[in-house]
Amino acid sequence: QVQLVESGGGLVQPGGSLRLSCAASGLTFTRYAMRWYRQAPGKERELVAGISSTGYSSNYGASVRGRFTISRDNAKNTVYLQMNDLNPEDTAVYYCNAVRDDVNYWGQGTQVTVSS
Repeated sequence: QVQLVESGGGLVQPGGSLRLSCAASGLTFTRYAMRWYRQAPGKERELVAGISSTGYSSNYGASVRGRFTISRDNAKNTVYLQMNDLNPEDTAVYYCNAVRDDVNYWGQGTQVTVSS
């Protein structure tokens, strides 16, 4: 059974930082590209960042480029999202996604709230 378990969310003040983690199990992690998505209340789910199966390439949504960094540790079956200079518009539920061809797995999400 595939499981993606996110952690690291919480409440942070504007300008602060958080690091999200997503631990994967039940799949061959090195065969999957990994992505972080987020969904704010009343908005569609949007792609935040993605990283290739090898970790050699990554991409970011325009709203987070330069502030967020995605990385992965294939030895630990874990993908990370380092979020810096957070602002209230980053408030959302953040979801981890594993993708290979037409196969997608999702985590349950972790809440990130940016507020003073």
